Amino acid sequence: MKIHEYQAKAILSRYGVSVPAGIACFSVEEAVLAAEKLGGDKWVVKAQIYAGGRGKGGGVKLAKSIAEVRQFAEAMLFAPLVTHQTGPQGRIVHRLYIEQGVDISHEYYLALVVDRTSQCVSLIASDAGGMDIEQVAAGSPEKIHKIQVDPLAGLNLRDTERIVREINLPESCQSAAITMLDILYRAFDENDASLLEINPLIVTPDDRLIALDAKMNFDDNALFRHPEIVALRDPDEDDPLEAEASQHGLSYIPLDGDIACLVNGAGLAMATMDIIKLYGGNPANFLDVGGGATVEKVTEAFKLMLRNPGLQAILVNIFGGIMRCDVIAEGVVSAAREVKLTVPLIVRLEGTNVELGKKILADSGLTIISAGNMADAARKAVDAAARHCAEAATGGV
Repeated sequence: MKIHEYQAKAILSRYGVSVPAGIACFSVEEAVLAAEKLGGDKWVVKAQIYAGGRGKGGGVKLAKSIAEVRQFAEAMLFAPLVTHQTGPQGRIVHRLYIEQGVDISHEYYLALVVDRTSQCVSLIASDAGGMDIEQVAAGSPEKIHKIQVDPLAGLNLRDTERIVREINLPESCQSAAITMLDILYRAFDENDASLLEINPLIVTPDDRLIALDAKMNFDDNALFRHPEIVALRDPDEDDPLEAEASQHGLSYIPLDGDIACLVNGAGLAMATMDIIKLYGGNPANFLDVGGGATVEKVTEAFKLMLRNPGLQAILVNIFGGIMRCDVIAEGVVSAAREVKLTVPLIVRLEGTNVELGKKILADSGLTIISAGNMADAARKAVDAAARHCAEAATGGV
């Protein structure tokens, strides 16, 4: 789960991290009033979307007058903001953050992220923070410093002192930086975050450390422990199909292919998409029905997949452990009948009650292409999609 910059800063501020004063706004007039309330002679107008690259995309502007605050707010609100993370369609800006301007001596980069490969938390830091951090990582990797933190042991003083030295923080700021790293790790750990990024962390001319930007993502599996974080979710930022899927307990991400996938388990879903690509096809979605799918859940999954106007085939790939193959088979048959399925349906079942599941499919009277294994299923799905596309192009002749 993601949250906005101003929400992440509010969390960090409660832990004692210094952030600029700011006010979230939902209209141009609110933005103007916020700048007047904050006072000063310069303000930063920031678009709030769930994507990085806002500065380069024109979503972060320094205003040196109230008139400029109004001008920038009018240009940003309810307009699409395109960044390298949004795709060419961009994201519509529904809220702004008006922040006091701060003088900057130097910009640094700090991040904590779960590293699933090492099963540790990676602390990443650089003295080359700012909008070009991706280019720094690619072109000057020696400027990126990392420490792997054992989550059972936590961050220790030796590691924080080392990282502070490696990014060449002024000596006058090093003690405060060590304290800040401890605070950031505590905020990361206690809130079950999967990412905490400050870019940039700045040093001011009077040697203060301030988090000028903040980004936090959270482990969806731990959200039951954090209702206060769930309450921060912005429905305007959710993909409508993904939001609808979530209401039915489905994990769904639309893609740009033409072979829909219905799978139980995220790992198997990823493997299914990979093998479709291997055999020359293009997956139309990621869809994990989980281990507790019902007939109703499978039916809703079919309805979601069929929203894709370019769909040419559906591949159901189930390994029944907790999930019984007969339940999935009943759901597939019910769904195919309810939606009056017209695209080829390929089904591969394996696991608990597999023979009963296959019998339900065979006795359904529906045209279902059975597959013996994943490779067979992918091959048949790609072939069926190609045939269906060709038939549609020739009017079925």
